[in-house]
Amino acid sequence: MIRASGSKTGARFLLGFAAPFFDPVRTLKPAAYLVARRWCQTVNRDSALRADDLEIHSIPTLTHGRVMVRQARAAAARGVIAGFHGYGESCATQLERLKALPGADAWTLLSIQALHCFYERRTEKVVACWMTSEDREDAIADNLAYVNAALDHAPQSAGGPLVFAGFSQGVAMAFRAACRGSRAAAAVIAVGGDVPPELLQDPAVHFPRVLLVRGARDEWYSAAKFEHDVAALAAREVEVQTLTADCGHEWTAEVAETAGRFLAVSR
Repeated sequence: MIRASGSKTGARFLLGFAAPFFDPVRTLKPAAYLVARRWCQTVNRDSALRADDLEIHSIPTLTHGRVMVRQARAAAARGVIAGFHGYGESCATQLERLKALPGADAWTLLSIQALHCFYERRTEKVVACWMTSEDREDAIADNLAYVNAALDHAPQSAGGPLVFAGFSQGVAMAFRAACRGSRAAAAVIAVGGDVPPELLQDPAVHFPRVLLVRGARDEWYSAAKFEHDVAALAAREVEVQTLTADCGHEWTAEVAETAGRFLAVSR
């Protein structure tokens, strides 16, 4: 049962929360009903005015992002692998995937954490996501500038190849960085995520070699999307290697082994 508060502040709180859900004629006494009706009419009128006057501004600002780097351990360093984690993950998670790649000791590993961090609800671990549908174009531009800056700060292997490796939501970032970043990419390793449509639709975009991976039981990156991406890349004469792994939406040992062989011929 909803009751009217005797105080002015209490009445405002109650009606502001409950107005869409109750009939004041049945709930309030006549005098209180008149007050409530006038107040609701004022709120509705003011809300309409605010909606008409509403402006949305996108404000550029400076922020900091977390990047984990493990320098090449082999005597003859091969190059740099830049990794991008999936939604609700961290750069530490992606770094472990990169470290597990066969031959990873010969590469400098750079794992970049998305700028939009939040707490994972069950564990309270800090995780992140690359973007949402809101202010998407601004987020893409911000992310590309961030990746360029991260690469500028990373130790570089002179003349070595630069490979971008993404999982799930990070796949789109890997492709965008490879195709529209400030540094030329030798290859993209894409696991469990689709190619950004705006890149496929842009005839000026150049794609490097691509390893495109999907889990056979992956419900997020569907077989239809996978086949569409393979056909679209092939139509643009991109060198594409594919793998349908025996897994769901995940990066498994089978994926790592295939990626290791793919890296072995990257130059």
